[in-house]
Amino acid sequence: MSIIVGKKNIKPFLKWAGGKRWFVRNYNNLIPKNFNRYIEPFLGSGAVFFHLQPNEAILGDINQDLIESYRSIKENWHLVFKELQDHHKKHSKEYYYKIRNTHFDNTISQAARFIYLNRTCWNGLYRVNLKGKFNVPIGTKSSVIFDDDNFEIISKLLEKTELYSSDFEAIINKAQRNDLLYIDPPYTVRHNNNAFIKYNEKLFSWDDQKRLFNALKRAKAKGAKIVVTNACHESIKELYKNNFTFHKVSRTSLISSKVDSRKKFEELVIFNGDSI
Repeated sequence: MSIIVGKKNIKPFLKWAGGKRWFVRNYNNLIPKNFNRYIEPFLGSGAVFFHLQPNEAILGDINQDLIESYRSIKENWHLVFKELQDHHKKHSKEYYYKIRNTHFDNTISQAARFIYLNRTCWNGLYRVNLKGKFNVPIGTKSSVIFDDDNFEIISKLLEKTELYSSDFEAIINKAQRNDLLYIDPPYTVRHNNNAFIKYNEKLFSWDDQKRLFNALKRAKAKGAKIVVTNACHESIKELYKNNFTFHKVSRTSLISSKVDSRKKFEELVIFNGDSI
């Protein structure tokens, strides 16, 4: 029942804090290869999706600008790429902040803006202020167009997907027997002083973590295959311990401007017993 295409190396077109390129590179063996549909409700850069290249997928994220960017590439990749080329020619510090402060009514222009800012902001971080406006400063990268960009093939892969800007629970509820759910929520834990996790708490509360767990329990009861990447913390282990299996993995934190301050951290991979 394998449905993996796996014919081309397709890299994510976005950089995303907490992205899982390291996960598919080092822990590919923890991801099931046989399933019906692929379902991912916290899409971000979609590293696992692009690695698996499934024949059918449901992709979602609460970030509407993110989903509209995927949708625009799916439907009009050549127009998005044309506007990105224009951003590439005009890129400068002054131009970056001009575009950062501009909202386009046209969905193609807004998608190109989103990708341009993602590729030129600090560390690919997505952050908004209290008014919901993107406020990440310019980074050190000057290239907007990459040599290995292939929006045409990404568009073809996205033809096989349903895209939703939605809360995670509605998307998880679509899972049926032998569907693969890959879950990568913001890493919020109970009683933790890590600054990045404190930031996540504003986006994804501990109550959301519990709501996620209950949604995954329901999906497991329907026979879905489940893989979750989450914080390696006692509160997460306690939440999942009676219903799922754990596996610890290591990653390097990239949320630092200094290379020597980037350290190895453990993360938790959670799955139901017959997933692998």
